[in-house]
Amino acid sequence: MTGTMTFAGLDVHARSTHAAAIDVLTGELRWARFGAGGEEVIAWLRGLPQPVYACYEAGPTGFALYRAAVEAGVRVEVIAPSKTPRAPGDRIKSDRKDAELLARLLLAGQLKAVSVPSREVEAARYLCRAREQVRSDLMRCRHRVSKLLLLQGRVYPERTTWTRPHRQWLARQRFEEPVTELAFLDTLAAVDGLVARKQALDERLSRLAQEGEWWPTVARLRCFRGIDTLTAFVLCLEIGDFHRFQRPGQLASWLGLVPSLDQSGESRRQGAITKTGSSYARRLLVEASWHYLRRPAIGATVANRQQGQPAHVLQIAWRAQPRLHRLYGRLRARRKPGNVSTVAVARELACFLWAAATAE
Repeated sequence: MTGTMTFAGLDVHARSTHAAAIDVLTGELRWARFGAGGEEVIAWLRGLPQPVYACYEAGPTGFALYRAAVEAGVRVEVIAPSKTPRAPGDRIKSDRKDAELLARLLLAGQLKAVSVPSREVEAARYLCRAREQVRSDLMRCRHRVSKLLLLQGRVYPERTTWTRPHRQWLARQRFEEPVTELAFLDTLAAVDGLVARKQALDERLSRLAQEGEWWPTVARLRCFRGIDTLTAFVLCLEIGDFHRFQRPGQLASWLGLVPSLDQSGESRRQGAITKTGSSYARRLLVEASWHYLRRPAIGATVANRQQGQPAHVLQIAWRAQPRLHRLYGRLRARRKPGNVSTVAVARELACFLWAAATAE
């Protein structure tokens, strides 16, 4: 970068940080190793020939070092590790080599920075992901209940489970062995506890979605079929600023909804989707896409969510329904598997959401 005297790469771990810095003027390469925390790292960066441009890869240590460096006046970028170029023939890996590689790639301009969320957005993400973990735990706990009953030769006669009649049927189950009944009641109590936790988190997230700066975008996304408050809120938090994507295809690519490509010479083969970006947002989009199997219509629920929204946003939301419904029909006529068709619809749905969120 023009004017930068020193490029630094940081390999950050929970208990240690390895650093490497390249002085552009002299070509000198420096190394350092630090313990846990970021104070020593920032002090070392400030002692290098200024100005300094440093980076480290996104990971479990989060953005604490980035924010501390920004407050200290040191420019630091958080790099997407999946985009870091690595030589396929390099079989020796160490923290020191990784730090040097980051410094050299930063100097060459070969790294891709991630979008660092604000503290408020990051805190809201924690709550949304806590709700997702509770949902996943609840699903597994329900499976344990049904499989325990299956081991005893008991199967619920109806097709729909975890309804009120099913819950009443579960309450009537009795076992000859007291230990078996104790195991059953304990698993069932775990299900009830997770249901209560999920309901409490849903209520808190619904209030939070309407209180923050993200509500205007959430309200626009709620105009689409299959996307209500919680889904729209999670998409806003996981994607961040929709305006950072110049084209809708960039958002679909960031979400990992585009097919992989293997091209060499005259050979060209498309494979499975790349699955980059937020898996949470990608799953929600795929789930919402199933709603477009039905014929285009604006029901009472969707109409209620659309009240007070700009006319051009409502037009975008309506155009999505016939287009995505026709896409489903074309893919099913070509005998495409259901999951392939749904992912294709999710890709186009992401593009419509980008249009609605960025429309002036």
